[in-house]
Amino acid sequence: MEKSFSESYKASGVDITAGYKAVELMKSHIAKTMTSGVVSDIGGFGGLFELDVKGMERPVLVSGTDGVGTKLKLAFLMDKHDTVGIDCVAMCVNDVICVGAKPLFFLDYIACGKNVPEKIANIVSGIAEGCVQSGAALIGGETAEMPGFYPIDEYDLAGFTVGVVDRSKIVDKTTVTEGDVIIALPSSGVHSNGFSLVRKVFDVENKDLKVPVAELGGKSVGETLLTPTKIYVKPMLALFDQVKVKAVSHITGGGFYENIPRSLPKGFGAKIEKSAVRILPIFDLLAKTGNIPERDMFNTFNMGVGMSVVVAKEDADKALEILRANGEDAYIIGETYKGEEPVVIL
Repeated sequence: MEKSFSESYKASGVDITAGYKAVELMKSHIAKTMTSGVVSDIGGFGGLFELDVKGMERPVLVSGTDGVGTKLKLAFLMDKHDTVGIDCVAMCVNDVICVGAKPLFFLDYIACGKNVPEKIANIVSGIAEGCVQSGAALIGGETAEMPGFYPIDEYDLAGFTVGVVDRSKIVDKTTVTEGDVIIALPSSGVHSNGFSLVRKVFDVENKDLKVPVAELGGKSVGETLLTPTKIYVKPMLALFDQVKVKAVSHITGGGFYENIPRSLPKGFGAKIEKSAVRILPIFDLLAKTGNIPERDMFNTFNMGVGMSVVVAKEDADKALEILRANGEDAYIIGETYKGEEPVVIL
């Protein structure tokens, strides 16, 4: 590999040796994510993972894929690249946990205009942190240097995860009945959705994103918006172990109105007590600055609720106790009902 070098390729804008250096710099971050199932080292043509299905009768693999979206524009403007990797992992693992699956491994894809090894390693440090938080191993990835396709100082970031769940333990939304309790797991902020609107409202390309803002507790808009997406895997796995969970929704793009109905059976809807929702200051500032109607806010953003969980009324107290014991300040925001309106915010 030391002799692998193409002057012609470098002249076109692609430096092979920069890729090698990036891999070397990211190895220490990747090492933190290794789990017992990892069989291969980084650098091969495929990531190998040995599946342990002891205790499972019918193991089912569950996959999820996503990217960070235009939140990356904030990372470029702030020149901060060590947290967007957490967002990338979160958007994938928070999806597979909705069906009860434990994430096993993760792979990333980074496409850039120019491979700056230190920046790529910085991005991967965030991906590794997300993997540690979710218990998934980072077993591979791809860095593509694409001059002329991406601006020299920009990149895109996406990934996917694979998890496993015993078929009998897959979250079954058909068990939902009227009067089940809807529990909210707080978000850490805007997470990684709605940033096309966020960028327009705050005019991020033309404003100083580092100025402290009183409404945000003295934090700047840029710092607040770059807060990484919360990962809910470990508290949710603890909940699955002890309580019958009927439905789970990851509140992403489309907000309450799009995501909560996805977790409910046909003929059932969710009644949400608006006064119970702990709306974060960033959403109040967004609505005020952009003059955004309340309906649009709840139909675009998570509003402070990153995940919703449905359990039977008699299991609600135990569910709250377990979630709180695992670091989630969970609280009740509503209940299910039989009706045609998917979401009613009272």
